[in-house]
Amino acid sequence: MTLERGNLLHKRYRIVEILGQGGMGAVYRAVDENLGVDVAVKENLFTTDEYARQFRLEAVILANLRHPNLPRVTDHFVIADQGQYLVMDYIEGEDLRQRMERIGVLPEEDVIAIGAAMCDALAYLHSRKPPILHRDLKPGNVKITPEGYIYLVDFGLAKVVQGSQVTTTGARAMTPGYSPPEQYGTARTDPRSDIYSLGATLYAAISGVIPEDALARAMDNTQLTPLRKRNSKVSRRLSAAIEKAMEVLPEDRYQNGEAFKQALLAASNKNLNLDGVTGSFSVEPPPEPAEPEDEFTGPAAEEDLEPQMPPRAVEMPSQARTPAKSKKRRKGSGCLLALLILAILGILGVLAFSYFAPGTFNEWLSMAGVPVFASTPTPSPTPTPLLAVQASPTPTETGAIVMPTDPPLPTETPLPTRTPSPTLTPTPTVTPLGGGYGQFAFASARTGVAAIYLNSVDGNSPPKLIVGMPEGACQPSWSPDGERLVFVSPCTLAQDPYAIYPNSTLYTVNVDGTGVEQLLPEPGGDFEPAWSPDGERIAFTSIRSGHEEIYIYNLKDSSLTRLTDTRPGEGARYPAWSPLGNQLAYSMKRFGIFQIWAMTDLGTVQQQIVRSGTDFHDLMPAWTRDSETVVFSQRRVEGVSRPWLRAIPYADREAGLSSPYWQRDLPITDIEFSPDGLWIISEGQEDGNYDIFLMPAGGGDRIRLTRDPMIDMDPTWRPVP
Repeated sequence: MTLERGNLLHKRYRIVEILGQGGMGAVYRAVDENLGVDVAVKENLFTTDEYARQFRLEAVILANLRHPNLPRVTDHFVIADQGQYLVMDYIEGEDLRQRMERIGVLPEEDVIAIGAAMCDALAYLHSRKPPILHRDLKPGNVKITPEGYIYLVDFGLAKVVQGSQVTTTGARAMTPGYSPPEQYGTARTDPRSDIYSLGATLYAAISGVIPEDALARAMDNTQLTPLRKRNSKVSRRLSAAIEKAMEVLPEDRYQNGEAFKQALLAASNKNLNLDGVTGSFSVEPPPEPAEPEDEFTGPAAEEDLEPQMPPRAVEMPSQARTPAKSKKRRKGSGCLLALLILAILGILGVLAFSYFAPGTFNEWLSMAGVPVFASTPTPSPTPTPLLAVQASPTPTETGAIVMPTDPPLPTETPLPTRTPSPTLTPTPTVTPLGGGYGQFAFASARTGVAAIYLNSVDGNSPPKLIVGMPEGACQPSWSPDGERLVFVSPCTLAQDPYAIYPNSTLYTVNVDGTGVEQLLPEPGGDFEPAWSPDGERIAFTSIRSGHEEIYIYNLKDSSLTRLTDTRPGEGARYPAWSPLGNQLAYSMKRFGIFQIWAMTDLGTVQQQIVRSGTDFHDLMPAWTRDSETVVFSQRRVEGVSRPWLRAIPYADREAGLSSPYWQRDLPITDIEFSPDGLWIISEGQEDGNYDIFLMPAGGGDRIRLTRDPMIDMDPTWRPVP
């Protein structure tokens, strides 16, 4: 159960905001009303007797930690039938990922200082009796305070090693690119696992690129790109130290934090050893934040509560530091310089506009009477109104999550009645239109509530109800054998490509409507599912981390892994498997614009493959059956725009150039290729009605497949084994 802002937890901690959320719990910023200081409260939702016993044991051990690069754990408690809670210092400042996004590649000396500070923290944790492993070291868990000091935060996945036994209060997590190979599956981890994650974190900080996934490297599917190939300015000593920390085999890495620290310091051109005093490493402080708003003082102010800058973390007297001197801005001077900068920015803006949006730029020049060379015309579809309003995601962050196996919750009784029919599973004799069964599933609100139906493309039989849910069902996706569907509920059909479903989760159902099963133990705002070609995984979008991210649910072991890790206010959605099953195309929102990206099925090698400029949103990618082309829906950013289709050969992804595709004068979106690859099925509008349409893959006249006055959406071809 997510705690609301203003809630009083344990009669002491007033919740101010949620900092991150996942399937295992959440992290909150709260006010300790006894002491009047801000704290971080970590929640774990597993409350069995064994978890509670284990949690208390580890909480006591964590509460005894005292190190200048670690926050203090100040309290722990269990609330029956609700959760387990760990309270620690709230560390103000920016994390390393935010710094990387703000300034790009970090200076070498800063990387060395950050690495040395983290080595100190790890060496301390690993030397405890019993030893403590962090297990989730990544840029988002390295915090830099307003004074420039460095902290290792987030002990939500920490585990205590006692003899040959390993205990943990949470499930094992994998963050692709940062987790060592032994952290996947059930292999044993040890202090060298944290060394690998630190090496990967420093690799990303100094190269600007997340390193190749460790599991793929261990399976000889890829190799680590040498650091100096990513950034030729990195010294040989530093690159060698970082790459040694990232060796696939634990015995080939540094065996402890102190050894890694000495290798880092040996690569420095400055005297960073600081006489061995831990906690003394620092970097340039982050920029001063905007002036904070009024502090939240209690439940009476809940309705007027606005986001506010957190107060600085409370430090132990024995570790008090002298804050770095802050730089003050001069007032009343520099007007001429400001005008010059604005002029330069204006010129750069025009050049960027002409590069990223040449069609619109040429239109603008033509309106101004400036002659331009002919180019491919920019599509200008007629606007059409949208019905739903986009929900605003909560800007929070969390790492990749692996869910424990839990029995599925009881399923809801379908609302519309239906009679299973053997005609739902025909044996094709003459290949129907489109190949395979010549059938498609879709969602429709024709009974007043969204439900999933099956229909034939030949139009010779009426749609057959597969499944309905009391709060609606939509977004079906077939298993590769064509015998089951994954779908979303609750669901209300809306003609809004940006809509999210905050209370939804995933279900599966047999083609005859039997065997409805909820996949995830708790709804997390899960939608846009896509069943993998191997039948073993389901990719989907979820807001369980606070905003849209792409996850994979493994049907074999019921594990849940997060593939993307976007910044708050951005997001990733619309995952689409390549027919080979080794790539996912998806839409990622960056700088307020949706772009088409692709990545491996492990979440690695994430790259933008289309560059349409700042005037267009690129959404809903789909692969051709030969895996050679990605087709996507495009809309204008400004105003209300109906969609058209564009495509890019996957081999041209480095160039990022797309071209007009098929018809641009018809509203068409959410397409899928037929099993034979010769046809596409899509959503579209005609005569003011939202229905399902069929058209040749090479372009041509489209055929209207449904004509119900209610909304019909989410079409998907039924495959054959």
